[in-house]
Amino acid sequence: MYNFDGVFILWCIILIIPLCHLSTHIKYKRMSKDRKNQLSEIMSLAWAFVRKNGMSMSDAMKCAWANIKLRVQLSDRIVEFYFKKVDGSLRQAFGTLMSDRVPATQSTGRKPNDGVQVYFDTEKEEWRCFKKCNLVKIY
Repeated sequence: MYNFDGVFILWCIILIIPLCHLSTHIKYKRMSKDRKNQLSEIMSLAWAFVRKNGMSMSDAMKCAWANIKLRVQLSDRIVEFYFKKVDGSLRQAFGTLMSDRVPATQSTGRKPNDGVQVYFDTEKEEWRCFKKCNLVKIY
């Protein structure tokens, strides 16, 4: 009368497989929160480049990715990178944001500017900055 093999298979399909899928989906959601925030930051930066500088979205995305990569690398080591100065010339810079390499700073009370990247120049031993949209290359 009843086919127990069919009932068992149906029970597995209805109950077990969705639960397995749900547990992997929950793990993925937890792991991707930082990645999602980073991607959101990249998109916001890219749209700012498009609005303020008239860049194409493709160029803006490339520049935004490079800026995020530079910020991560600056916190880990001394980085060689190139950016275009306001006068149009190309500048080679060696900089870092490592806490053991930079001097102690005092709060100036100034509002931070999201459009510039601040770094400690290891050659000049001074704090410097450049417009994020002018980043050319990272080595």
